[in-house]
Amino acid sequence: MADTKTYTKIKIKKGDMVRVIAGKDKGKDGKVISVDRKNNRLVVEGINMVTKHQKPSMANQQGGIVQQEAPIHASNVMYLHKGKPTRIGYRMEGDRKVRYAKSTGDVID
Repeated sequence: MADTKTYTKIKIKKGDMVRVIAGKDKGKDGKVISVDRKNNRLVVEGINMVTKHQKPSMANQQGGIVQQEAPIHASNVMYLHKGKPTRIGYRMEGDRKVRYAKSTGDVID
């Protein structure tokens, strides 16, 4: 049987500012570093920091314990528009499809 899994639409893109609305980092803001559309997850700068033990390698000669961001589920963040969290919608402006902030109606990009 073929893999027919459908993916939900993540309306947040790399580079967007978001606020965490659930979890241990609730209330914190950060910039989206990467988006994993398949697993519905985002990596946000300074959010969901985890401790990882690294073996010495050519890139990291010392090795040791490092702090890095772990992915967070997309449902736990909201897009920040003018400093306030808002939902995102899509609409057609002429012949282009654009994202807009549902709270104000302003076009995002």
